[in-house]
Amino acid sequence: MTTDSAGSAPARRATTDSGTDGPGLPGRGEPPARVDLPDAAPAPRGTAEADEAASAPARIAPVVPHPVSGTGPEGEAAEPSGSAPPAPAGQVPPAPAAPSVRVLAVPSARGPVSVGPPRSAARRRRAVAVPLAACDVVGTATAVLVCAGGQAAPLLLASTGASVLALCARAGLYRPRLDPQALDELPALGARVAAAWCVGVTVLAVCGGSDALSLAGMLAGVALTTALACAARALVHGLRRRRGRRSPRAALVVGRGGTARAVTAALLERSRYGLRPVALVEPAAEDTQGPPSGGDACTQPSPLPVVATLDEVARQVARSAVQDVVFVRSPWEEADTAALAGLLGRYGVTGWLVRPGCALGAHGPHVSPGGGPTPDAHLWGFSCRRLVLDCPRPRTGLRKRALDLALVLPALVVAGPVLAACALAVRLLDGPDVLFRQERIGQGGRPFTLLKFRTVRPSDQHEAATRWTVAGDTRTSRIGRLLRRSSLDELPQLWNVVRGDMSLVGPRPERPFFVRQFSQLHPGYAQRHRTPVGITGLAQVHGLRGDTSIEDRARFDNHYIETWSLWQDVRIMCRTATSFFRLEGR
Repeated sequence: MTTDSAGSAPARRATTDSGTDGPGLPGRGEPPARVDLPDAAPAPRGTAEADEAASAPARIAPVVPHPVSGTGPEGEAAEPSGSAPPAPAGQVPPAPAAPSVRVLAVPSARGPVSVGPPRSAARRRRAVAVPLAACDVVGTATAVLVCAGGQAAPLLLASTGASVLALCARAGLYRPRLDPQALDELPALGARVAAAWCVGVTVLAVCGGSDALSLAGMLAGVALTTALACAARALVHGLRRRRGRRSPRAALVVGRGGTARAVTAALLERSRYGLRPVALVEPAAEDTQGPPSGGDACTQPSPLPVVATLDEVARQVARSAVQDVVFVRSPWEEADTAALAGLLGRYGVTGWLVRPGCALGAHGPHVSPGGGPTPDAHLWGFSCRRLVLDCPRPRTGLRKRALDLALVLPALVVAGPVLAACALAVRLLDGPDVLFRQERIGQGGRPFTLLKFRTVRPSDQHEAATRWTVAGDTRTSRIGRLLRRSSLDELPQLWNVVRGDMSLVGPRPERPFFVRQFSQLHPGYAQRHRTPVGITGLAQVHGLRGDTSIEDRARFDNHYIETWSLWQDVRIMCRTATSFFRLEGR
């Protein structure tokens, strides 16, 4: 069914099995053996070698969705990439030495963990949206009562008012913004009010009979609603700015160099934005944040405390009751700032992206949808957008599960003879233990037991736990090579789909050890677990299998999640079937 290998971590990885499909291997509920790369095996593609990792500055690692602890199986600490040289083949590797750099351990994916105080961002969003929605409703109700007759008013008010609220919410007119101005919102508000009145008049004409409103009455209603709503919004914005000057919200500024210092100075000197910077978060020194605002801006001491690690940021958030964070570059471009954004999102902090001019770049769905109603919004001349610090929720819902069941149940019946033939061939040619089971990480960081036909027989349990299976591996049997080339070894995963562990289409699942490792090294890798893992995926049909970049796979997987549709799943399955007949497996 697929052309990929789930255990596709190291640079020489052309298969999914890492030599763990042998007898006596850990199954569901048993702690998996620690996996170390074999001697002379290169590091995973796109990762740093051991000596480079030892000399690099400390990085802040993103976490797997819904992690539980900072230890791996059997309580062992999460092992950073490039920690200690691997032991020679056949020897038990020594205990890894403490790394010379501070690398924050990525928690393993085995359950929930407390991340601090309850979320407050949703409550603040409601505090902004409710008064603005009330302004629109009051303006609409007043205009309807003035422009429509007594009998037509209830029906017209219900349809027009509901349309105004829905259209304005869709346009982002109820989202929080820095320094909002009623005149900036007027064009977007007027267009939505006009559309809502058209809907209301249409409903009235259909259901109200002789109470239909004239064109002049509708135009008067649109003008009056827009004027009243805009005036009420101006009053609300003015009261909010006044409250912000009296009690500004505590904020963090994330960035280095002149841009970060200029943004900090603008917030400190101008209370109109309602933010009070309490600390400056500076990422690693090699990350540049843009040109300095002055000749010696980068060397001047910061007027604020400077923090660098996640622990320090968490303490600062708790100590100062931080409610906002201002980034001077997209946090999703580096692993350390992505981890910081995820942490602050779980604390309920509101994010803002501030850049010189209009240099906002492409930030995908992490920028507030539509960019808000005023694309010219700025913070003292810096372009400003609200950031979504949490990864967007996938839009799959029940439709994806329904598609899986509608296809996998008939597929199991049709593939029954093929499954039986494969199992018989493996049993006769390679001996017992037709299936092997291996722990993988699924949606939300939950572990599950993945099923496959056994294609490799390791010489001992230690080799099964520590050695990768690569293309041309002598341990792969003749029937195993055929199953791999045709991808028939993945057929038992149809049962994983029936159980709900996997989907037909989605990111390929990986083992817990490498989930922790890749989450440290590649921005966005941990976010792949927002959706069910799959037998095949967008990355695999684009040739990203075997010896290919983990970073590229993560980018494809996140793009698939953020642009998901039923038709996209159908397309991917059709392309996977084509590659099956071409024997494009491993």
